[in-house]
Amino acid sequence: MKSFTIIGAGPAGLAAAYTLAKAGHQVAVVEQDRQVGGLSKTIDYHGFKFDIGGHRFFTKSDEVNRLWREILEDEFLVRPRLSRIYYRGRLFHYPLKPLNALANLGVWTSFGAIVSYLHAQLRPKHPEASFEDWVSNRFGEKLYKIFFKTYSEKVWGIPCTELSADWASQRIRNLSLGKAVLDSLGIHRGKKVASLIDEFHYPRYGPGQMYENMSEKAKAFGAEVRLANRVVAVGHRNGRVERLTTVSAEGKADHAVDYLISSMPLSDIPLMMDPMPPRDVVDAAHGLKYRSILTVNLLIRQAEIVPDTWIYIHDPDIQAGRLQLYKNWSPEMVPDQSWSSVGLEYFAFEDDALWSMDEERLIEIAKQDLRKLSLVDAEKVHDGFVARYAKAYPVYNEGYRERVETIRAYLNTIGNLVCVGRYGQFRYNNMDHSIMTALLGARKLLGEAVDPWSVNEEAEYHEEDRSRNHG
Repeated sequence: MKSFTIIGAGPAGLAAAYTLAKAGHQVAVVEQDRQVGGLSKTIDYHGFKFDIGGHRFFTKSDEVNRLWREILEDEFLVRPRLSRIYYRGRLFHYPLKPLNALANLGVWTSFGAIVSYLHAQLRPKHPEASFEDWVSNRFGEKLYKIFFKTYSEKVWGIPCTELSADWASQRIRNLSLGKAVLDSLGIHRGKKVASLIDEFHYPRYGPGQMYENMSEKAKAFGAEVRLANRVVAVGHRNGRVERLTTVSAEGKADHAVDYLISSMPLSDIPLMMDPMPPRDVVDAAHGLKYRSILTVNLLIRQAEIVPDTWIYIHDPDIQAGRLQLYKNWSPEMVPDQSWSSVGLEYFAFEDDALWSMDEERLIEIAKQDLRKLSLVDAEKVHDGFVARYAKAYPVYNEGYRERVETIRAYLNTIGNLVCVGRYGQFRYNNMDHSIMTALLGARKLLGEAVDPWSVNEEAEYHEEDRSRNHG
């Protein structure tokens, strides 16, 4: 039996905790929040349940699928997917359908997209350094501006010329909105675009149900889960972590560490090391940037709004980036079927005025955005609240890869530490990928020759229906 300390009670941290505790190891999880689940927690507000964004459960990993089913059993629902894109007052099906796309774009815009695409094939941009270069080279500048630029800049808060081409190559590749547009216009570049999944699994009471159950089952196997405990120092000596220092309502405390699994932000852990790492590692940590999310969640006196699970908002006149309709994810997300609920997603850096804006003002902005979308009468909005989640998305800006490698090389010298999850590896992973990094990280510390950094390192964006197994 070995003793493991795990930083973070999100999907990665809890997956490691559960599997290790089940195998008979001693496990202690420290989490700064008062609730488990991390970005995948579910917030209960007067019986209405809200995600921080939306969290689909789909994977091509049999191991992750088995884990999810083991935790939730028959509470793991199969849900139909309907997502659309709002652009210039119209809703485009996603993936795009030819007649719908042509009708919404119009003849002249469609013709312009074809001309722009052909121009990009004849005179591509070199070097291909930015997100804008990558997308424009493959789909033309016209489609880039319609279906990529506005939404991407809302999410990331920087011009697409400053967003790394790595982002596009990791998340778009063969399966992309641009390629779907080209297919709908009769242009096939290489093989036909893969179909997106048309259904997915989802916990009956939201993603938090999965991780609350996982936490409870880990505790049943003997794990400790210490909430409202913030890590402030990581003591190490001779290539091993020896202690964690945490702060809670009870004050500051030191905890001895045998093996450490960290899912805290990769930018944070070097700054907490005692003694501090070399200057280049500290500088690299300071240079990594994250984008934060805040959601404005509204209770609506209306039984039905639209059938979509979520809507991407590509219109620059609307500040929200995406609209979630939680009742369509699961009917159990609302306590009364004569009501609905929505969540509007806004993205910010932590020093932005939007991030610190008062709740009343944010709710008013969300109501204005709903009016512009022409989906809900603002008078039917009964109540609402704001949820903020810092460091939600790692930003792939210029130089990020070199900074990650500098930090990673230093942390690799510490033999009893592994970094896992979206934050721990500074990767925009899907939930199943994050969990897999944690499972491999646990095995590495148990002595297996595996590398948690290998997960999704070169994989294509995998929301692809190859096996019809959507677990």
